[in-house]
Amino acid sequence: MPVLECAVHWAAPADEPHMRDLLDAGERDRYARFMRAEDKARFVTGRFLARTVLSEATGLAPSGIRFTTDCPHCGGAHGKPRLPGSGLDFSLSHSGDRVVLVLSDGPEVGVDVERESDRDVDRLGTMVLSAPERDVLQNLPPDQRKRAFHSYWCRKEALLKATGHGLAASMTAIHVSGPDEPAAVLSWDDDKAVSPVRLADLTPGPGYAASVAVLTDRPLKITETPIG
Repeated sequence: MPVLECAVHWAAPADEPHMRDLLDAGERDRYARFMRAEDKARFVTGRFLARTVLSEATGLAPSGIRFTTDCPHCGGAHGKPRLPGSGLDFSLSHSGDRVVLVLSDGPEVGVDVERESDRDVDRLGTMVLSAPERDVLQNLPPDQRKRAFHSYWCRKEALLKATGHGLAASMTAIHVSGPDEPAAVLSWDDDKAVSPVRLADLTPGPGYAASVAVLTDRPLKITETPIG
């Protein structure tokens, strides 16, 4: 079976005039609604990264690239950005001082990055983790539980971005492999379940977790471009 190549691009948040110049009218309105400077920077960096990467992949001018955000399930305007008329699919995510884009030639793709924080993983675990995953988390030493929780979370967020379900699907219905095992969907007990799926963990650097999900049965070849 041929390998599916996925390009992953990392960037640090920035907010420069030449980046804002590429935003369309709707994106400018959204940019203006962010109250915090760091949120503005993460948003504009994600759209700038998408346009520059897609420009290189398609030959289109970055200034001419316009995205749609139609939800594939309800038709609302809250879906992930897409490039109409292109066979390429991409996904964006950001957290802390990381912005990431993954590009796939064909299959639907999703990516998630999360900065590890002192969240109450026991409380959040009831909303995010399946029963077997909660058991694994409880049996880990305390100093490993934060990393493990964020690993689980990123894998599931990436999957639900790829399918387009987002928060409309139950994370607890998804059972993924353990944090120290190769990323994989072990079971998905829900009417929203999609198959086949490939998962892979990324290398965002210390203090972060990141994963990519692709709706394919082909083996993945992930190429990461680090923050420049």
